Amino acid sequence: LSETINKAMEYLAVLDSNIQKSLLEINQLENRVDGYHAQILDSHVKSALLQYRIDNLKASIKGTIEEIEHLRVQLEAAIRRAEEKGPRVAVIKSPAEILEEIRVIDGFLSAFVGISDDVERMYESYSRLYLELKEKALEVAEHRKKAMEEIETRMYSWQTVIRKLLDSVNVEFQRIMSQLQAIGEVKLINEHDIEAAGIEILVGFKGGKPVPLNAYTQSGGERTTATMGLLLALQKHVRSPFRAVDEYDVHMDPKNRELIAQTLISVVKETGVQYLVITPSQIAITRDDVNVITVQNIEGKSIIKEVS
Repeated sequence: LSETINKAMEYLAVLDSNIQKSLLEINQLENRVDGYHAQILDSHVKSALLQYRIDNLKASIKGTIEEIEHLRVQLEAAIRRAEEKGPRVAVIKSPAEILEEIRVIDGFLSAFVGISDDVERMYESYSRLYLELKEKALEVAEHRKKAMEEIETRMYSWQTVIRKLLDSVNVEFQRIMSQLQAIGEVKLINEHDIEAAGIEILVGFKGGKPVPLNAYTQSGGERTTATMGLLLALQKHVRSPFRAVDEYDVHMDPKNRELIAQTLISVVKETGVQYLVITPSQIAITRDDVNVITVQNIEGKSIIKEVS
């Protein structure tokens, strides 16, 4: 009996061990079943999501097809309108280039946003004003051209007359200065600019080289002598039967005073006109054709005497 009990106990131990193994396997199988259930549930969720996406895609595809059909109808209508306008224009630019050009033009046009509705009227008004001003400018330019031609003609005439006059005056001036024991010359300067034109007087005394007449080079008497020489040289070109000269011999020494007086009388005789010559200096003129009158202040009274 004891042996039987021992065997039974051993058998029970084996059974218990097998039961534990079976329970472990059952637990593992349950875990696997739970995993399969989770996978199945996840698959159902994914399947539902996929079905939802499929339905959305079908709806989107349907909408896209409808939009394409609508655009096709519009395209056909646009093609018909374009064909009515004329044959298709050959395009040498790619669509991308055309789109880029459109964007550039849109940017350019955006600068004109907010322009007044009167801009066209203002443009036409300014255009008319511009054309009027342009026409007036052309007219002014034509008048200016004619005026410049007239000025050039008159300038040439003026230069011709002045040169002829100065040539004559210069010859007479040189002759008179030689009588005064000096040399001189009169010439025209800046003849091409009527505003700056003038005459230059060159004189030389006591054998000196002719230099410009000014307040720094010659003495007072020399300047007076040269000035009188020029005035006498001009007398042939003065249209007057009666002339007067006052204090012509200021700052002159006695020799130059006598020379200029004799020269003055000679020029007066050549021109055949009357001269009234006034001088505070003493003169020694003994000629029948010269009338000399002296005025002397004596005790506050002017005594007038006719010398010759």
